[in-house]
Amino acid sequence: MAEEERTSLGELKIANEVVGIIAGLAATEVEGVAGMSGGIAGGIAEMLGRKNLSKGVKVEVGEHEAAVDLFIIVNYGISIPEVARNIQNNVKQAIEGMTGLDVVEVNIHVLGVHFPQPVQEEQPGDAPPARVK
Repeated sequence: MAEEERTSLGELKIANEVVGIIAGLAATEVEGVAGMSGGIAGGIAEMLGRKNLSKGVKVEVGEHEAAVDLFIIVNYGISIPEVARNIQNNVKQAIEGMTGLDVVEVNIHVLGVHFPQPVQEEQPGDAPPARVK
């Protein structure tokens, strides 16, 4: 369990997976992030969808603090250091605001670059024939 707090009414426990999901969602909100990566398999970074937000995140949680490692894929043409700083700030604010944990580290691991797909221009013969009534 990540965070455990005891009050006169009972205790509060926040699972590590919850902190990981918060971090993953906060990271994907940053402009320039193409997606999270589950790691490098055979030299290829696999982009994960929104359903697997905690898969590109490693969280270490103590009693009152947390350290986060994020494995991301960035969009081509953006400033990687700027995106990394924005991710660090967004993740820190989200975790601290939602859990009360003190975030001591947000480490960014850029595992790939996402290139935009070229837009194919339609050729005159490419359109399907129009149906005549």
